[in-house]
Amino acid sequence: MGHVFVSPLSWGLGHATRDIPIIEELLARGHEVTVGSSGNALALLKRECPQCNFLLFKDYPAPYSSSRFFLPSFALGMPALMHAIYLEKRRFDEIVAEKSFDLVISDNRMGVYSDRIPSYFISHQLRYSLPRWLYPLEILTMPFNSLFHRHFSGLIVPDISPYGPGRNLSGKLCRSSIPPTVRRTYYSGILTSTRKMNVDEDLDYLAIVSGPEPQRTALEKIILRQVQSLPGEKVVLLGSPRQERHEKLDASTTVHSYVSNEEKALLMNRAGFIISRSGYTTMMELAELDKKHALLTPTPGQTEQEYLSRYYAHEGWFLSRSQYRLRLAEDVQAALPYRGFPEMAKTDENVKRLYREVLAQHLN
Repeated sequence: MGHVFVSPLSWGLGHATRDIPIIEELLARGHEVTVGSSGNALALLKRECPQCNFLLFKDYPAPYSSSRFFLPSFALGMPALMHAIYLEKRRFDEIVAEKSFDLVISDNRMGVYSDRIPSYFISHQLRYSLPRWLYPLEILTMPFNSLFHRHFSGLIVPDISPYGPGRNLSGKLCRSSIPPTVRRTYYSGILTSTRKMNVDEDLDYLAIVSGPEPQRTALEKIILRQVQSLPGEKVVLLGSPRQERHEKLDASTTVHSYVSNEEKALLMNRAGFIISRSGYTTMMELAELDKKHALLTPTPGQTEQEYLSRYYAHEGWFLSRSQYRLRLAEDVQAALPYRGFPEMAKTDENVKRLYREVLAQHLN
C-alpha cells in the first residue's frame, strides 16, 4: 500500500475539513497517511483522523486586513508571501529527504510539491475575483496561478465542472483559459466532512458568525442585537474558541462562543434556516445538506465571498446582504422565495470517484 502526504493550509478550518473525506478514503483503502499542518487545522485533523501520522508543518501567515480593504493589504503582502512559499518549498524538500512518500496532496499550499513524487493541488480558485474596474488584472490572475500549477501533476477542484450542463458552486472562480491548467484539472464535485443526518429540522434559525477579526466581532454585535426579533427557536455560534460563552439571551435564543465540529454539524442538520458568511466551505455544507433557506452576508473586502454572494443571488439560490445593511426580521422573509442550490452528487460518491479516477493510479 502507498504512503500519502496530505498538507492543508491552516488559514481557518475549511481546507482541513474538506480534506477529511479524502484522508478517510485513503485510510479505508489501507494506505498510510501523514498529515503536515499547523494550528487549529492540525488539531482538528488529529482529533478527526487519529490513525494518521502527524508533522508540525507551518505555513505562511494569512494576508488578511484588519479593515474591509482587503486588496491593498494583500498586494502589499505579496513579496513576503512569495518568500514564505520559497521557504515552505525548502522545508518540504527536507521532509521528503527524510521520509518516503508515493503521493503528495497539497490543499492550497503552493510550495508543497515534489519533482520526484506525483503531487496534486486542491483549490476551487483557478482565478480570483476582483472589482469590475480591475478586470484586466483579474484576467492576469489565471496565468499567475498557472505558474504555480505547472509544478503539480494535477489540480483537484472540489466542485462540479463549469463546462457541463449543471450550474456549479464556485462560478467563474474554477474556470481558467490557460491550456496547461485546463488539461491538468479534475473536477471532483463537492467535498465536505459534514454529513446529512436523519434528524428533524426542529431549530428555526442557526446563525454562524465567522471570519477574520475585526469583521467577525462586527458581525457578532450586529447579529446579537437583532436575533431576538426572529420568531421561534434560535442558536447563534460565535466562532470564537478563545471565549467560554454558553448562555440564553431569552427562552428561545441560545448563544455558544464555540462548539465542536460534531455539534455544529448536528445544528446545521436541524436548522430550517441558516444565516452565515458565504465562505466556500460553508457553501459546500449547504449543498451537502440540501439546505434551501439561508441568508448570506459576505466578509467585507473578501472579494471571493462577495463574488459568490452576488453569483448565488443572480442564480436565485440565496439572498445576500451586506453585514452593514442587515435587518434580520425583514431579510429572512425576503430570503424565503430563493430556492437553494440545485441537486448535485454528494461527498461520499465524489470522493470514491476521485480515488478511483485520479489517486489510485499512483498507489496500487
